[in-house]
Amino acid sequence: MAIRFHQTSKEFHLYNEKISYIIKILENGQLGHVYYGKRITDREDFGYLVEYVSRDMAPYPFEGRSNFSLEHLKQEYPAFGSGDTRYPAFELESGDGSRVVDFKYQSHEIYAGKKGIEGLPSVYVENENEADTLEVVLEDAFLKTRIVLSYSIFSDRPVITRHAKFACDKEDGITLLNCMSGCLDLPDMEYEMVELAGAWGRERYPQTRKLGYGTQAVYSMRGCSSHQFNPFLMLKRSNTDEHQGEAIGCSLIYSGDFLAQVEVDNFDVTRVVMGIHPNEFRWEMAKGESFQTPEMVMVYSDRGMNQMSRTFHDLYRTRLARGVWRDKARPILINNWEATYFDFNEEKILRIAEKAKEIGVELFVLDDGWFGKRNKDNASLGDWYPNLNKLPGGITGLARKIEEMGMKFGLWFEPEMTNKDSALFRAHPDWLLADIRRNYCHSRNQYVLDFSKSEVVDYIYGQMRKILREAPVSYIKWDMNRAFSEVFSNGNDRAYQGKVRHNYILGVYSLYERLIQEFPDVLFESCASGGARFDPGMLHYAPQAWTSDDTDAVERIKIQYGTSYVYPLSSMGSHVSASPNHQIFRSTSLETRGNVAYFGTFGYELDITKLTEKELEQMKEQITFMKQHRDLIQKGEFYRLESPFKGNQAAWEVVAKDGSEGLMAYFRVRQPIQGKLERIYFSGLEETKAYEVRECFGEKTDFGVHYGDELMYVGFSVSDCSSGLVGVARTGQGDGYSRLFHFRKVN
Repeated sequence: MAIRFHQTSKEFHLYNEKISYIIKILENGQLGHVYYGKRITDREDFGYLVEYVSRDMAPYPFEGRSNFSLEHLKQEYPAFGSGDTRYPAFELESGDGSRVVDFKYQSHEIYAGKKGIEGLPSVYVENENEADTLEVVLEDAFLKTRIVLSYSIFSDRPVITRHAKFACDKEDGITLLNCMSGCLDLPDMEYEMVELAGAWGRERYPQTRKLGYGTQAVYSMRGCSSHQFNPFLMLKRSNTDEHQGEAIGCSLIYSGDFLAQVEVDNFDVTRVVMGIHPNEFRWEMAKGESFQTPEMVMVYSDRGMNQMSRTFHDLYRTRLARGVWRDKARPILINNWEATYFDFNEEKILRIAEKAKEIGVELFVLDDGWFGKRNKDNASLGDWYPNLNKLPGGITGLARKIEEMGMKFGLWFEPEMTNKDSALFRAHPDWLLADIRRNYCHSRNQYVLDFSKSEVVDYIYGQMRKILREAPVSYIKWDMNRAFSEVFSNGNDRAYQGKVRHNYILGVYSLYERLIQEFPDVLFESCASGGARFDPGMLHYAPQAWTSDDTDAVERIKIQYGTSYVYPLSSMGSHVSASPNHQIFRSTSLETRGNVAYFGTFGYELDITKLTEKELEQMKEQITFMKQHRDLIQKGEFYRLESPFKGNQAAWEVVAKDGSEGLMAYFRVRQPIQGKLERIYFSGLEETKAYEVRECFGEKTDFGVHYGDELMYVGFSVSDCSSGLVGVARTGQGDGYSRLFHFRKVN
């Protein structure tokens, strides 16, 4: 058992070979935080680590004792208003308006394994030996309300998961105003905060700032996790880099509004809170009702950011994603969106599919425009029946023709949205998530459906189910192309409005769950105008996500690099698109576009019928390469070697779990004149083992055999030493240059 309770000291010690987490029941019955970090030897009493101080102006709960104040103690799940004036982990209001609370330890349970969370995604175990769980029950006797704090520690991973459940037994009920999934108090402020920030087309760029007094936070109040921020933050020491130093990663398994906040008090104590954003959240609970927070995941690394990321990758790929597609090789696909947009018919689609089949594509995906009267983006969302003018045989007829070619068929949906020009809107204007008595905003000519209403979810489920039952659909791209603006649930009362944002996400999760249960062999890919809902919650239902609407290879180097801080390659939808690129009009070689897209699920998004025979042969070679190496890419260990945010080049690497082989990619964005010699330092190799290195494309040069220590510490030259003189042939030159190397262990 990886969790011990020491009765004499009233301390809980959660530990494995890599980490320790220590909690103490304080004298006032509340839970104090003692330690989180590298594993330490268990002992009966860690009480000496609890620092009691006496300071002027602090509130003290015990008469005559001036060294016990919650304002200066590190806590597990703090409240505001009982001595601690920092930001709380939760806030409750009783019927008379009082927000004073006093939750004391009542009991606990320690058991092997880990339970799921009803209605919410969470990481899981496949047998009870993988993790142990501590559940601590806190109770406020006056409010007749309980909080159950759950902690699970994995036996062989530096991972702790947390969530909280509130249960009311008060006759007149209570109102939950704020409920973070977890809180972490750290003893100093000598950290840098790293977040993933951006916008549409440049999602998840790492941003680093040194902690200072006050609060620093990332958040979303857009109804989705957002393009702007991701439900993740990392605290790292100033000397921490990819390969050494201490880092703590915090990730929220949730797809809606969130808050991830770091507060530093004026005595240098750092407090991290993470959970549902409290803005417009107000959850009234009657007697007998309960509320469950999403799950927060904490990962500790004492060997740099790469180790933290690889822990998240392995956990989220194998214990968050699930179903038949978790470990199965993802199909190489072609999507017609950037090839045709709305302008297509069955004949055009079949021509693209036939050419794709010739070069080895395995899955054809029909994107937006197949339904209702959808010829541009202002009509028919919500009318999920085929447009027979475009597709005379409907989706069923087209899908069968695609399957007869020897490919699988996939289909685009945007279930959560509608247009005013649609049968759905005309029949149910009250199903909009907006106050329809007032003016309300559109975005991309569309409006959000109120998925907090079960009848809306049932209706959309019925339409999608009909298509999936009639047609051989193997893949669904699930899009969501706008954020919330005016949030109001028509026909519901005042008390319900504080529940709408969270209930909306529960409605999305429930629709996914129903479809997955009925159609377990369908591969779901989540999308939200690209990367606006690329979060752990979605990965529980859709094991891959469209990483960004920006398909430019050079921009994707940054986007995929930043995404890798938390998310595995198997989750990143990555396609080769046309050149010049449709978003930023950059021209990039087909080789470089492929070299970027390999490090994800891989596919194509272009009009293949307009390409030359030479380009088609090159694509055939790319597909052959991906089929040979996709298991390595999907399941291997990913290392960031050189950041595209620091200079003109970037590099990354994926190594097989058994260390037998790997791929290293090098990218140079701009062509230098008389540039310096460049070396890339490999990672994750065995120092005394020999590796054969070959270039994957071009002349497929054999670079001979090198020992692991040589490749990691001396480095490997990726320089192109062409002279650059006028009239001299220059191979491998120009902007957007890349190289890809395969290495394997040899005797």
